[in-house]
Amino acid sequence: MRRADRLFQIVQHLRARRLTTAAALADLLAVSERTIYRDIRDLSLSGIPVQGEAGVGYRLDRSFELTALMFTPDEVEAVVVGLRMAQAFAGQRLSDASVTALDKVILALPRHRRAEVDRPPIYVPAVHAHGQVDPLRETLTAAINDKAVLRLTYADDNQKQSERAVQPLALNFWGSVWTLAAWCRMRKDFRNFRLDRVKTCDRTGDSFADEPGKTLDDFLRTVRVR
Repeated sequence: MRRADRLFQIVQHLRARRLTTAAALADLLAVSERTIYRDIRDLSLSGIPVQGEAGVGYRLDRSFELTALMFTPDEVEAVVVGLRMAQAFAGQRLSDASVTALDKVILALPRHRRAEVDRPPIYVPAVHAHGQVDPLRETLTAAINDKAVLRLTYADDNQKQSERAVQPLALNFWGSVWTLAAWCRMRKDFRNFRLDRVKTCDRTGDSFADEPGKTLDDFLRTVRVR
C-alpha cells in the first residue's frame, strides 16, 4: 500500500471511531506501531486535527470533514454487493434506501470511475418468501431503536404457543430465516425468536434501559462463547 493511501485509510478509520489505538491501526494496515506513530505525527503537522497520544489512543476532532469521498475498486464492489443484498432481503424501507444510497455512491466517484458500479458480478435475486415477515421486521426495527418492551405470542417447534415479554436487541438474517435476538423476561436469559413463528407482537408501553448482562454486546459475547 502506498503511504498516501495508508494515511488516507488512517484518517477514514479515525473519522469512524471515537478512539483508536496505534496497535489497532498497525494491525489493520499491516505495519509497525512505530510507522503509525510517524504517520500520526505527519498528519498532525499537515493540519489534520488528530487528538490523543501514544499509549492512550487517537481520535479526530468531530468538526473535521474530508471534502471528497474516495473508494478503492474493492470497496466499490463491497458497497454495491451490500446494497444489492439490502435491496433483496431487508424489506421495503431499506430496499428503497439502498437505491438512493447507490446513487450517492455513484456521485461520490469521479466520472471516469462510475462504470465500476456495474462491474461486480455478484447479483442478489429478491427472495419473496421473506415478504410475509416484512411488516413484523419493520415493527421490530422500530422497537429496537425505541428500546420498547414487546409482548410476543410465540410458537415453538411443536406449535405450542406462549407469551413472552422481551427486550428486543437485534435482527439476524440466516439465509433461510430471520430471527430476533432479545432478552426474555420470562426465561431471564437471551433468546432467539424466529420471525415466522411470531403470531402476535405488541408494545407493552414500557421501555427499557441497557443493564449490565442484558445488552446486545452481552448477547454477542454469549454467542461467541457457545
